Amino acid sequence: MVTTSYAIAVGSNRAGRHGRPEAEVRAALALLGGRAAPVMQSAPVGPSLRRYANTVVLVESALSPGEMLAWLKGIERAFGRRQGRRWGARVIDLDIVLWSGGVWADRRLTVPHLRFRERDFVLRPLATLAPGWRDPVSGLTVRQLLARLTVRRPAPSRAARLGWGP
Repeated sequence: MVTTSYAIAVGSNRAGRHGRPEAEVRAALALLGGRAAPVMQSAPVGPSLRRYANTVVLVESALSPGEMLAWLKGIERAFGRRQGRRWGARVIDLDIVLWSGGVWADRRLTVPHLRFRERDFVLRPLATLAPGWRDPVSGLTVRQLLARLTVRRPAPSRAARLGWGP
């Protein structure tokens, strides 16, 4: 049996049967197994007003990405997650971020996750677990992606803001 590695993003911003969002994340981690980064708090994404509890877990599995997605969706349903508005409050959110097999795409799933490179709440915990894992699309490591995301760019000059120069 061949196993592969998955980086799974875990998040919650709504209390559920396990308690507050942090407890929901910890309960999901117990089901997923693997090695998890510390749980962090993050600002809401999209229209949601509630802060999130987030982490990333590395899981070894013989499941294909499609089968892994089905397993994760089953866990979400068991936690009480229902289909709804995008970026709304959710008791648990489980996303495949990276897969050691490289790139995967079908009608339901794209790996690597399309927005993981833009998300501090994914890259920061992932960098504590697998800083050298390379994004199969950009070729950059998780550490490099996080550095690019967190680098402060100088504010544009007044002239540039007014369209008078570079």
